[in-house]
Amino acid sequence: MKPLLIHDALIINEGRSVLGSVLVMDGLIRHVFEGEVPSSLLEKADVLEAHGCWLLPGVIDDHVHFREPGLTHKADLRSETMAALAGGVTSFMEMPNTKPQTTTLEAWEAKMALGEANALANYAFYLGATNDNLEELLKADFSRVCGVKVFMGSSTGNMLVDNEKTLVGLFKKLPSVVAVHAESEGIIAANKARYMALTGGVLPVSYHPLIRTAEACYASAARAVELASAYDTRLHLLHLSTEKEISLLSTSPLTEKRITGEACVSHLWFDETDYAEKQTAIKCNPAIKSRADRDALRQAVAQGRIDVVATDHAPHVWSEKEGDALTAASGMPGVQFSLPLMLDLAAQGVLTKEQVVARMCHAPALLYRVVKRGFIREGYYADLVLVDPKAPFTIDNGLVLSKCGWSPYRGLTVQHRVRTTVLNGVLVYDEGRITGTNAAKSLKFET
Repeated sequence: MKPLLIHDALIINEGRSVLGSVLVMDGLIRHVFEGEVPSSLLEKADVLEAHGCWLLPGVIDDHVHFREPGLTHKADLRSETMAALAGGVTSFMEMPNTKPQTTTLEAWEAKMALGEANALANYAFYLGATNDNLEELLKADFSRVCGVKVFMGSSTGNMLVDNEKTLVGLFKKLPSVVAVHAESEGIIAANKARYMALTGGVLPVSYHPLIRTAEACYASAARAVELASAYDTRLHLLHLSTEKEISLLSTSPLTEKRITGEACVSHLWFDETDYAEKQTAIKCNPAIKSRADRDALRQAVAQGRIDVVATDHAPHVWSEKEGDALTAASGMPGVQFSLPLMLDLAAQGVLTKEQVVARMCHAPALLYRVVKRGFIREGYYADLVLVDPKAPFTIDNGLVLSKCGWSPYRGLTVQHRVRTTVLNGVLVYDEGRITGTNAAKSLKFET
């Protein structure tokens, strides 16, 4: 099999943008050329001409809900990984609130088997904490498990962890990343009761951020940080949505942090004024809040105070999104358009394209200690994305590859288009077409 040469691209990697080429052999990056490539190599390799395009490491999305098993009427591993590859997302970490929930090693092994059979992108699955499964979690092989998800707020079934003794045990004993959904159930419940009494129980979606408030987020996140600081836990605060929560994070380099934060594309793009047009399409937990919160999140991402940008990709069929602040399902799809949207924010001056790559590719690899991914480095797996920065397109539901068939970004015209995705050295998406080749591997983690 001939080597693959991605030729004459603007390589965006590790804070630099430089014209060059990348040689791929046997699934790995064999050489990174800056400037000219030997003419003899051009004759021996399969050449993918990339003139005018940008070459990035594959995106690692540390926060998705792909719904398999048990909720496959909304999404499944195959449909959502097709959408991921079309968006330049080559690796994902999937959350445990499926059916059955991934709260036992047996359920996790079953999900890994589904990943091997059905996922078209590199895969990893979280274990989920409950009030009574700490001993089970401690048996996990964290070279294969990306982390433990803790719901310190509303969730489905038995996954709300509100037992103080259990929380202390989780933060004290787990060696892995503890990824937390932080919202105070008590504050949310009180807000809900108050607004139901005021309105007679009819609450338009604009009430959603009035129920799931900044105070609810901060109170829970601050408690998580308090526990993590006490026990030196590797705490990762998921989907931050408020300016106040940012104060819990430091500006230290990621490699020196034990407490890190994630922002989702939806919270960086939308604010509460968008409920009028988008309605329940942008209803998610935690809620999209004020423009001041959105702008503070953007600034924190640019500064590196927030370390990771992910999606919280959480599709529902549209009938489940119908309703109001209390009845419509929370969550939205996002993996197919997350990278183009973030590169558009860079074009607007919110951050730089190098920072987009740092937050979406490098940081998840560093934070989770992913083995040999997230960077364009010799000897690393060849997970690569070619982006055309001058190929505008309008997001339309007809383009959506996720099984749900809709996007909250419908109607937006973005300037950056994913042209080609390479996974483990194999061209898996090119010019709007999934090749059908399954080159996916399970992610491995340094412990």
